[in-house]
Amino acid sequence: MIAIAIDDEPIALDVVRSHAAKVPFVELSATFTNAFDALTYLQQNKIDLIFLDIKMPDISGIDFLHSLTNPPMVVFTTAYSEHAVKSFELDAIDYLLKPFSLSRFLKACNKAQELYTLRNRQPQTEEPASVFIKDGYEQIKVMLADILFIEAAGNYTKVYLEGDKQLSTRVTISDMQQLLPSPRFIRTHRAFIVAREKVTRFDRAQINIGNHTIPIGATYTQCLQELY
Repeated sequence: MIAIAIDDEPIALDVVRSHAAKVPFVELSATFTNAFDALTYLQQNKIDLIFLDIKMPDISGIDFLHSLTNPPMVVFTTAYSEHAVKSFELDAIDYLLKPFSLSRFLKACNKAQELYTLRNRQPQTEEPASVFIKDGYEQIKVMLADILFIEAAGNYTKVYLEGDKQLSTRVTISDMQQLLPSPRFIRTHRAFIVAREKVTRFDRAQINIGNHTIPIGATYTQCLQELY
């Protein structure tokens, strides 16, 4: 996993550099005190992960992330805790509050590695009967035939199953969409994915799965063609 670090404080970059050297699956290819130099580097190199400071003099880390059209995974690093909620709204992998220990840094790297593995999993020639979904510290085997629909809920994604069961995961709904076979599962809204075979009724505004009502987003109306 190729990473870079951006922080206007050289001492902070030294800490990231020292910690990253001890993590075998992270290769820190470059560090930057100037975010605009990092932007040029990102345009010329494929990077999987950025360790990104939030408060920098010329541009904040949050604004920098917004400027990227296809951003890598991001772990925010900052001395200020008030940006934590915003960072997770941006689907950041983690939020490291300075000064952070090697063990805390490693935990963030492990999260990134899990998502990196998920995104780069080789496609299978046959559709699987089940998937493994992370629930806390466990990987739970879920039969695809049991999934009713999936909902993004704050920092979590909820998977609704047959028998009024559900589980929560920190995997984003976009990554869940990549994990599940298409067209068996259809994205109907920025916050919802439905199992096509479980749909009992639908119109142009909403879908029903049993007693559950799922909205159809304005930018997802093409899903109606997949339901016909």
